[in-house]
Amino acid sequence: MALREQLIAVSSARAATAGKGEKMELLYEYLSGTEFRQRVEAIVEAFEALQSQLNRERRAMEKQWAEREKQIARVIGSTSARYGALQGIVGAGLPAIPALELDQPLLRQDLGDDGGRD
Repeated sequence: MALREQLIAVSSARAATAGKGEKMELLYEYLSGTEFRQRVEAIVEAFEALQSQLNRERRAMEKQWAEREKQIARVIGSTSARYGALQGIVGAGLPAIPALELDQPLLRQDLGDDGGRD
């Protein structure tokens, strides 16, 4: 009985190794063939398309952010000018707006701007 089990195990091991050379050859042929190359190229092309799309979206968003920053700066500048004009007309009777006073931090810093871009 033990001999029989050993013979079956040896036979199974031989069967497994018998196809090993053929499998290695098939694998080598697949890896060095055009089908594998085409599949890898398709993956790379998909990643390149994703990267290109991401770059386009980034540029578009940066453009929008720059436009909004300019609009905000214009609104703040216009508001400050109007407030200054009213303060010149009304004088001390005009309630103070701390954000527009000299002893307060600059508005651009309050907006989170690093001050280095424009």
